[in-house]
Amino acid sequence: MIRKTPILAAALAVSCLSGCYSTDGAFMPSTGRGFTYISTPTQPVTVTLVDTRTNESFYKMDIPAGQQLTFRFSDGTSTSDSAKAQPVTMSWGMWTAGDQVGSLSNQMTAPPASCRRIDITYRTPPEDPPPDPTLLLPPDLDGTTTASGTSGATGGTATLTRPKD
Repeated sequence: MIRKTPILAAALAVSCLSGCYSTDGAFMPSTGRGFTYISTPTQPVTVTLVDTRTNESFYKMDIPAGQQLTFRFSDGTSTSDSAKAQPVTMSWGMWTAGDQVGSLSNQMTAPPASCRRIDITYRTPPEDPPPDPTLLLPPDLDGTTTASGTSGATGGTATLTRPKD
């Protein structure tokens, strides 16, 4: 009887790890696995990619607080007409800070590794994270207030007061 369990477990592990990204290199760190930069309210990050042949930036992203930017370069995969000048495809994605698994759904051409530089700058803190829409709901005044501020029990409009900061 042939045991298929170890083979299936190995195949599952390889398929799951192919999309893992982390600031420390994920489960199996290696060269070319990708870059991850996390922006926090006390350390907001801007990532700029520069073509060193012309000293011009070809990509710049102000990462919002509480988000992370992950990108990876794939050599020789560009299908553009300028493939000789930019033979690399850069795939990138913006996720919630701490996410380690996901797809890099955005793509663009980039210069080869010998002709690009990653510049990291930090914006002036503190920077508030994007507002959470669930926190913008009005308070439940009489137990029946809905998100629109209309009381379901009386059919009137509820008066909403906000505590002073």
